[in-house]
Amino acid sequence: MEKILELLESYKCIIESEKLIKKRFIEFVKKNEDCFERNLEVGHITASAFIFDPNNYKTLLLHHKKLNKWLQPGGHCDGDKDTLSVAIKEVFEETGLVIINQAQPIFDLDIHMIPENKGIPEHEHFDVRYLLLADSKIPLIQNHETNQLKWVHLLEMENFTTEESLRRMKNKLTLV
Repeated sequence: MEKILELLESYKCIIESEKLIKKRFIEFVKKNEDCFERNLEVGHITASAFIFDPNNYKTLLLHHKKLNKWLQPGGHCDGDKDTLSVAIKEVFEETGLVIINQAQPIFDLDIHMIPENKGIPEHEHFDVRYLLLADSKIPLIQNHETNQLKWVHLLEMENFTTEESLRRMKNKLTLV
C-alpha cells in the first residue's frame, strides 16, 4: 500500500482539474486496503498505458468490446500492486507489443464509472496511467477483448474518441 501512496503523492498535477482526481484517488487507497482487488464492488485500481510513437506522432487505440469505445490498453490489477507492470502486461495481452519495463512516474490519473454488466454492479475504476513508447510499424496482435487495434495520428484522435481523459493525455504530451 505504501508504494502506491508514494507514487500518488509524488504525482505532479499538470492540469488544474487533476488535483481533485489525485485527492479522491489517495482517499480511496487509504480507505480501501483491498483497492487492487476486482471484487471490491465500489471500485478498484486499474492500470493502463498511453502508447506513443514519437517518430510518427501516433498513439495506439483499441476498440473495447464491452464498452464499445476507442480507449488506451489497460486492465485490472487483480491484486498486483505494481501498476506499471500491470499496464505493460495489459499492453502485451491486448496488442502483442512488448514494452521494456522502465521505472517512471505516473503520466495520468483518471477515475471513471464502469456500467453494470452481467451482474457486476456499476463501479469506479481508479486508473493509473503510464506513457509508454513504441514503434507504430511493429505488427500488432489483437485479442478477444477488442474489436480493432489502430495506430492513430494525434491530430486525428478526436475522429475516434471523445473521451476527455484521452484528450487530456494527448494535450499533456506538449506539456511534459
